[in-house]
Amino acid sequence: MKTKLRVLAASVGLFCVAVPAVAHHSFEVDYDRDKPIEVTGVVTKVAWTNPHMRVYVDVTDVSGKVTTWNFELASPNTIIRNGWTRNDLKPGDKVIVKGFAGRIVESRAILNRITTADGRRLLSPAGAGAPSDTSGR
Repeated sequence: MKTKLRVLAASVGLFCVAVPAVAHHSFEVDYDRDKPIEVTGVVTKVAWTNPHMRVYVDVTDVSGKVTTWNFELASPNTIIRNGWTRNDLKPGDKVIVKGFAGRIVESRAILNRITTADGRRLLSPAGAGAPSDTSGR
């Protein structure tokens, strides 16, 4: 009986470790490295949530139509370790965002770099497989 209980406990332990690894996705599943984007707009929301931080930006096209872009970043912990603070980006800030559009919903994208109106550049280590922004522009 003790052997069965140990096997059951070990199985449950392995399952608990494996589930988070299976649940995470790669860059290629959601985003397309062949669809680089650059948009200018106004931040409407900054969500410091796990497992990925998100920034929502309203972008107005030439005809006046407003599209809300949903930009995914790394985890808040990773973003903070890369120099961001919670005061760096606020609703109402005008920004230029570079990243890669989504495969299915093009207004859902992964963020590589965001430039604020005062010229500050905030980089995002976007995640596994995401192309990095090494252009310096």
